[in-house]
Amino acid sequence: MSATPSPENPLPATTPPWADSDGLRITRVRSILTAPENITLVVVRIDTSEPGLYGLGCATFTQRARAVAEAIDSYLAPQLVGRDPADITDITSSLLVSSYWRFGPVLNNALSGVDMALWDIKGKQAGLPVWQLLGGRCRTAVPVYAHASGRDAVEVEDNVRRFLEAGYRYVRCQVAVPGATTYGALSTPNERRATPGSLSGRNVRGLAPWDPDAYLRVVPALFAHLRERLGPDVHLLHDVHERLHPTQAVRLAKELEPFHLFFLEDLLAPEDLGWLPTIRAQTATPLAIGELFTNPAEYVPLVKDRLIDFIRCHISAIGGLTPAWRLASAAELFGVRTAWHGPGDVSPVGHAANLALDIAAPNFGIQEQHVFNDAAMEVFPGCPQVRDGHLWPSDAPGLGVDIDEKLAAKFPPVDPLVNDTWTRTRLPDGTVQRP
Repeated sequence: MSATPSPENPLPATTPPWADSDGLRITRVRSILTAPENITLVVVRIDTSEPGLYGLGCATFTQRARAVAEAIDSYLAPQLVGRDPADITDITSSLLVSSYWRFGPVLNNALSGVDMALWDIKGKQAGLPVWQLLGGRCRTAVPVYAHASGRDAVEVEDNVRRFLEAGYRYVRCQVAVPGATTYGALSTPNERRATPGSLSGRNVRGLAPWDPDAYLRVVPALFAHLRERLGPDVHLLHDVHERLHPTQAVRLAKELEPFHLFFLEDLLAPEDLGWLPTIRAQTATPLAIGELFTNPAEYVPLVKDRLIDFIRCHISAIGGLTPAWRLASAAELFGVRTAWHGPGDVSPVGHAANLALDIAAPNFGIQEQHVFNDAAMEVFPGCPQVRDGHLWPSDAPGLGVDIDEKLAAKFPPVDPLVNDTWTRTRLPDGTVQRP
């Protein structure tokens, strides 16, 4: 039994913070891979010395799922067994520097799964949902935005109207570019074709190339149509997905300004962020950026200099709930709102972590939704659900989501390359284009 520190029996100043505790201990850490929606999800489970007390976290990096699982099982788990799970800050700080090289997406996702699982345990110990541990409610429910796409502006309009009838007020709109591959939109009949005279411009599996000039003609016309037909009350969003040259990005943001978007997402790639002051000086279109960030050096200057309106990080990619909460608090000081990334390659556990942040943050902006299929909801009991265009928080302790491991095993990980076809985009001349 460890001695309790006192003036008569002090511990050395370098003693680890858990050394004087005889309480709860981490006994096992492991990754769980499952794909109920044909997208490989990575979940971390942390077991403790108290029977039945465990935590779950999302570590999903679906393009490199097995690499993340290996990092968890071989490198993080041995450092965690025997630790007091209450010491979240010390644990995540020590794991961050344990590889010396840090802030890469594989290691950050592994660390994020651990971080969320520790918060899940802490909430269960306290008998409180994680959003209560962050300070309690700032709102009753969390508005989400849905994804409406179409082969043309009329089809996009029809899909937006369906969401409005279901109670949504925020809708992301993407439209197909005839004869070209397009992010976030349905295929057009001519999309699958080779570039004339050469196969060099053909995308993987024969997909047509990405055509930025055609895209720049189609997208402003889409939003002119939507505003004329839908009026000013619906909040419209659009995702560029970093596919434009910076000068093209300036042009698009300026041309979309009359249509009053709620935000324009990922207008620039991380490599082009030096152009943001130029864009900011020329347009009032609100900007949401951050999905690809893994390092505070990427997002801190954007927040500090008020170059964006919404910070849109993938909380697994930046290391979990702990750094995301710190980022949200810092962003509040500079008038920047949150819009956490929430696609299908975030597990229900990760969506529950997003929801906890959304409920507790004063500077919440909007949340991306993903509607999970029946299989996913069965694998993950307590999966967050949408009603009337809002996510509603659970009062369950911790993150409120569990996993049925026997059922999860019936949905094994998919082939590692199944979900990366869309990242192999090319321009009409055959040049590789950022996804």
